Amino acid sequence: MKIRICDLGKHVGETVTLKGWLFNKRKSGKVQFLMFRDGSGLLQCIVFKGNVSEEVFEEAKALTQESSFEVTGLVKEEPRAFGGFELDVTNVKTISKAEEFPITPKEHGVEFLIDQRHLWLRSKKQWALMRVRHRIVKAVRDFFDERDFTLMDSPIITPNACEGTSTLFETPYFDLGSAYLTQSGQLYAEASAMAHGKVYTFGPTFRAEKSKTRRHLTEFWMVEPEMAFYDLNDDMDLAEEFLEYIVQSVLKDKKQELEILERDISKLEKVKRPFPRISYDQAVEILKENGVDFKWGDDFGAEDETIISSRYDAPVLVHRYPSEIKAFYMKRDPENPKVALAVDVLAPEGYGEIIGGSQREDDLELLLGRIKEHDLPQEFFEWYLDLRRYGSVPHSGFGLGIERTVAWISGIKHIRETIPFPRMIYRNTP
Repeated sequence: MKIRICDLGKHVGETVTLKGWLFNKRKSGKVQFLMFRDGSGLLQCIVFKGNVSEEVFEEAKALTQESSFEVTGLVKEEPRAFGGFELDVTNVKTISKAEEFPITPKEHGVEFLIDQRHLWLRSKKQWALMRVRHRIVKAVRDFFDERDFTLMDSPIITPNACEGTSTLFETPYFDLGSAYLTQSGQLYAEASAMAHGKVYTFGPTFRAEKSKTRRHLTEFWMVEPEMAFYDLNDDMDLAEEFLEYIVQSVLKDKKQELEILERDISKLEKVKRPFPRISYDQAVEILKENGVDFKWGDDFGAEDETIISSRYDAPVLVHRYPSEIKAFYMKRDPENPKVALAVDVLAPEGYGEIIGGSQREDDLELLLGRIKEHDLPQEFFEWYLDLRRYGSVPHSGFGLGIERTVAWISGIKHIRETIPFPRMIYRNTP
């Protein structure tokens, strides 16, 4: 019977066959311990000389790190073993013997590991990280699907910027001049929301920021819900519910992976609604109390966000930012036009902004004025202005970056490990 490691619990006491790779091995006299992986988990396989033929014992002995092979044996429960099971081996069949593997148990530099990313993904921590990422992505889709949101795909190639032209990747587009890789699916999501009420987009986005910080990638994935008839408070309520759902889903289903990552789950267990909410003004006061010489009207840097969020065990929602530092489409507060009805959600433990959102400007004349203020070409936004000409309604939305969320939930310090093949300003390989 051929199965995977994840199915072992259903086959205790049975003889099964698995196919995979040799993670590592050790030998003690007449016993070989093969740590076997098949992508769904790790399994210790015990090859005892008295239980197998001489040929099988030598076959196992000849296996090198990352050789692929087929192993057959009796499934046993073993609470002390990783995963809770062991295999008493009766047969080993080599599929492909690996050359000397470049990544060994010794310490390697990060640049070397990134160069070997296609192989580094096989390591224990990277395996756990990708499984946490997968669960987060599943939680994202489950959350919105369960709440009657419609998935709408926004284009990756766009004719104009969403939030200014300084961080765009430009590409020639046939006879139409230049086109750009999208910074966000939001503007198109607004159009979709006017058709379906509640929608979300989910896909890759691109930022040509010349940033080398541990929080930045040039290509990353973002989910962006957009809701008709939602104001800023509705938007913040949804963001809180969304983050709690994601974190609790990972805690429930990926305990083994979080253990591999040595994540302190007690901190994640505190991520329960309601989350603290503070205004930009209150956040500025926190910075000043901590000796930061911060000028009202500036945007928060990474260190500022860390100081602000360090006061809280859960994500903190900072709302009502100065209008001048926010995008043209964000609605200004009717009670104080100097601030926008915007919100950023800062993750605890110094992981920075993971959500940015706002109530959108639904007044045609005010939006026209913003486009002119930002010196944007009106002709490229005529379709967007049509949303205000034909049945405009209050509406809101936000964007969540998957990689920053993976970093925070996993406890990984650098974002480059949160995506299978990271793209940064100094790297576009492998």
